Amino acid sequence: MSHRIRTLVRVEGIVQGVGFRPFVYSLATGLGLSGLVGNDTEGVFAEVEGAPETIEAFVRALATDAPPLASVERIATSPLPPDGSTTFAIAPSQAGGPGRRSRTLISPDMATCADCLAELSDPASRRYRYAFTNCTNCGPRFTIVAGIPYDRPLTTMAGFAMCAACAREYHDPADRRFHAQPVCCPACGPRLRLTDRDGTELPAADPIHEAAKLLAGGMVLAVKGLGGYHLSADATCEPAVAALRARKHREDKPFAVLAADLDQASSLVSVDEVAAGLLTGPRRPIVLLPARPGAPVAPSVAPGNRYLGVLLPYTPLHHLLVREAAFPLVLTSGNVSDEPICYEDEEAVGRLAGIADAFLVHDRPIYIRADDSVVRSFRGLAYPVRRARGYAPEPLRLAFSADRPVLACGAELKSTFCLASGGRAFVSPHIGDLENLETLVSYRQLIEHYGRLFDTYPAVLAHDLHPDYLSTGYARQRAAEQGLPLTGVQHHHAHIASCLADNGAGRDERVIGVAFDGTGYGTDGTIWGGEFLTASLTGFERTGHLGTVPMPGGAAAIRQPWRMAAAYLDAAALAASPAGSGLRSRHEDQWAAVLAMARRGINAPLTSSAGRLFDAVAALLGVRDTVSYEGQAAAELEQLADPGHDGWYPAHLGHGEGAAFVARGTDLIAAAAADLAAGVAGPVIAARFHHGLARLIVAGCDLVRDRAGLGTVALSGGVFQNVLLLTEVTGRLEAAGFTVLTHTRVPCNDGGISLGQAAVAASQSYH
Repeated sequence: MSHRIRTLVRVEGIVQGVGFRPFVYSLATGLGLSGLVGNDTEGVFAEVEGAPETIEAFVRALATDAPPLASVERIATSPLPPDGSTTFAIAPSQAGGPGRRSRTLISPDMATCADCLAELSDPASRRYRYAFTNCTNCGPRFTIVAGIPYDRPLTTMAGFAMCAACAREYHDPADRRFHAQPVCCPACGPRLRLTDRDGTELPAADPIHEAAKLLAGGMVLAVKGLGGYHLSADATCEPAVAALRARKHREDKPFAVLAADLDQASSLVSVDEVAAGLLTGPRRPIVLLPARPGAPVAPSVAPGNRYLGVLLPYTPLHHLLVREAAFPLVLTSGNVSDEPICYEDEEAVGRLAGIADAFLVHDRPIYIRADDSVVRSFRGLAYPVRRARGYAPEPLRLAFSADRPVLACGAELKSTFCLASGGRAFVSPHIGDLENLETLVSYRQLIEHYGRLFDTYPAVLAHDLHPDYLSTGYARQRAAEQGLPLTGVQHHHAHIASCLADNGAGRDERVIGVAFDGTGYGTDGTIWGGEFLTASLTGFERTGHLGTVPMPGGAAAIRQPWRMAAAYLDAAALAASPAGSGLRSRHEDQWAAVLAMARRGINAPLTSSAGRLFDAVAALLGVRDTVSYEGQAAAELEQLADPGHDGWYPAHLGHGEGAAFVARGTDLIAAAAADLAAGVAGPVIAARFHHGLARLIVAGCDLVRDRAGLGTVALSGGVFQNVLLLTEVTGRLEAAGFTVLTHTRVPCNDGGISLGQAAVAASQSYH
């Protein structure tokens, strides 16, 4: 018989609030080991005593058999003297001592598990139809946590004293609710209320039943969810959806649709195996999928869009509401357009009373707001568009160590920040556009919360080069106040660095970077956005770019894409061509002035932006002369393209300044204009433009490979949200022998910029 030893085992990662201690308890007792397990600020610790080979099996199982929501990052062991104990116990949580830094991770909020759903539907269960049912395998986490270690007193459940039945579950290591911090039931937990738009409670024996009746009657309902308020309406009722759109001041941007289950979702959109996995998985993002012809949704849900954003319920409340309604529901962020999502009750009543006819609310506070995440699928994987609930604050592992903690302050639009330390990068949930004051306040508050939650405070601040970004202003102000060094990171270098970090690249891995987006501040003072770089995390060179054209009116050209069409036609010497006659006639009163502005360079900065090239083609084809949200014209041009057409426009590479080449976007404009004048259909022109641009990108990468000897291409920037372009470019690059890196963990748009900034700053040396 083997001699007995005692071993201290430390487990780091997402191991609190996910049933890890009862898992350890069951594992140890099942193997006949004695000792104890507990939480502290570094994760989970265990002392196990028994035969050496049994302890080895125990340690192996910690990694291979962990609970579904756990993420084990590191297991460390060290010897202890045996004490002869014969039992195994769960020890109380321990706080960190002076100078002891926390390494505890907090789980994202996760969708209701199958066991809790079964209780929700079981009339014999004491949690039958209870809207806050949860256990260690599901439910609220990040949005209710105020501090660490993750214990009930440091969550927004602190005000709900457990009843005797819940307390028994909570203290029983054999129960799946053992130390489930949000555990509750109708006797002791949060309760629902239905109120009018002024916050006065309405008589309702069953608030969900009454709320569903209001929705069936065409009303708009504000619903307090997991990370904030949603606005909801009957997705099949045009008057209700149109009223919501008008009141929310959201002219065209599509709404998400909540389906009761996979069958109902499949009646609305085409759901393949990958999409089904995304829809039914524990993260429950909104998934953008092709709408079925004749799908039973109101036209105002997604006007002019061949895709629908669909999600399945992720809380018991959502399950109950959409089941009771028996029709799909619009579920959109509870805000006025461009404002952050409401999450505090008083704020919600004040800001949403003009939109919602009634409120379905509860009394569990939300500590941190979190929007729904949005993904597309690409090649069998999630392709993030917005990373928030269900993903944040799960850290991204870096392939190197950030030896000094970095706070990367992100971009201006689709803002996130990133706190990197050691081998972890904590990217914040989507915050929004910092041009809005309330969003900027939320941004500052969340930075402070992340610092406290992960006990990590920056020694370096990284920021965009744009001097007027509010995120840059925040970095500079904090650096001045705290005496911290600043690292400015060029916008498109940050995009490529984000893709590299997303793919686990090391500091010195060098690639061809194609960064195509709408706007980024260039090192030469112009507006970049169609860039070919040679880049690593430590630096970059601009090796090529789309040809520059003026933006007549500056920012006005972003809001009014027809201005870019005029500028591109003029750059191609086609301003007076028959192809532009329709565009000219629509804007006859401003045409001459806009052309004069472009030609003289007065309030017309030069740009190489790929986003503006898309805008120009969209306006030329009459798809969109003005936009109501960022990227609208480009998104609608993608929608217009004939998916069955494989023709393409030729475009060429020319000489630029120095060694850089110029990719001639004007060639694509000229070809599109010629087809338009010849009466070629818009969907064919849109397809030929996409295919021509894809070939132009591959030609640029071929040239860089010849010059620099690089065989890997990283694709990033918001233009690559366009799956038609992404698919074409990726396939053609691979056919040409390139290895292609795309995003899987953070968005290719500006929501991923902060990760790139952090990776660049962490790769530099500070003394």
